[in-house]
Amino acid sequence: MQRITCPERADWQDTAAAAGFVFHTLDGDRYWDESAYYAFSLAEIEQDIERATAEIDAMCSEFVGRAVDDERYLRLLQIPESFWTLIAASWKRRDPSLYGRIDLRFDGNGPAKLLEYNADTPTSLFEAAVFQWSWLEQASERQIIPRDADQYNSIHERLIEAWRKVADGRHLHLSGILSNVEDTGTLQYLEDVARQAGLTTTMTDIASVGLQDDGTFVDADERAIELAFKLYPWEWMFRETFGARLKGSSTRWIEPPWKAILSNKGMLPLLWAMFPNHPNLLPAYFEDDPNATKLGTSYVRKPIFSREGANVTLVSRGEPLQQQEGPYGAEGFIRQALAPLPNFSDQYPVLGSWIVDGTPCGLSIREDENPITGNTSRFVPHAII
Repeated sequence: MQRITCPERADWQDTAAAAGFVFHTLDGDRYWDESAYYAFSLAEIEQDIERATAEIDAMCSEFVGRAVDDERYLRLLQIPESFWTLIAASWKRRDPSLYGRIDLRFDGNGPAKLLEYNADTPTSLFEAAVFQWSWLEQASERQIIPRDADQYNSIHERLIEAWRKVADGRHLHLSGILSNVEDTGTLQYLEDVARQAGLTTTMTDIASVGLQDDGTFVDADERAIELAFKLYPWEWMFRETFGARLKGSSTRWIEPPWKAILSNKGMLPLLWAMFPNHPNLLPAYFEDDPNATKLGTSYVRKPIFSREGANVTLVSRGEPLQQQEGPYGAEGFIRQALAPLPNFSDQYPVLGSWIVDGTPCGLSIREDENPITGNTSRFVPHAII
């Protein structure tokens, strides 16, 4: 694994605009950055990243199967009791999952380590599936990178096939907070691949979703919602006014309710307890667990619910090393062993390993001068050299 500086394409901004990648720059700061790329060997991709991702995902599935029937687990995960049966029924029906992103710490030396699992509402999808692939093709043609360079990336093709399987011919609604440009970009991309899969679709803001007296969820035109992709976290759904009606609804959700078990940081200590000393896991404990002292005075403190690094603190020798402000933490914290991100030219990368329909199939990399990856961290492409 190397970070290699390289020339940018002179027309990359025009190329982004033509592709609909309107959030390549956010609030005046660059989000997409092709002034460098990360280079991997094929062995690193296949053995260290792809294989580790499949193994972590398999452990997570085993964990969900145990958690849905274990009251202690569900309480530790801060899942409201009124939704336990919804989640268990979703798992036992085997409601399908479309995608997820496993975030890894990896530097080319030693096994990749799970940092967290973005199992419910992962973004950075379009740029991973499409725009970094177009960068690879053009950078190769223009001799910016070696002509025989490749990329670990079959996300787009697998999404099309997954939509055919998941939707089973039903009309698809896609919903989220449409005022958020990044969320809207992700939803528009997922709508595009769904249409390529032959689906009919409707885009609607989550605030426009209504509920009829018989418990049917509907869009703003009163059309019944059979199948809904929601870029809106389950923990928020549970708190909404209509949350109590989720159990009685015929709507099928993507991601499914059982993903609520994996979409909070509480799964990290429970996964460690199930698979202690697994080479791809980091020791982790709930903050109020006496065993948390095993981590000593250096660890990462994470809220059970958090997004984009908010309220995460790196603690070294008992002192805060780095911390991000944010609105999370009311439900409690976990502590995870401190595994500092590797430093490449004063940049700290996190690897996002994508899973579509249960198959590892691609890689995205976010880097920052700050060792806590946040909302403003840049997306940097990768290549197999």
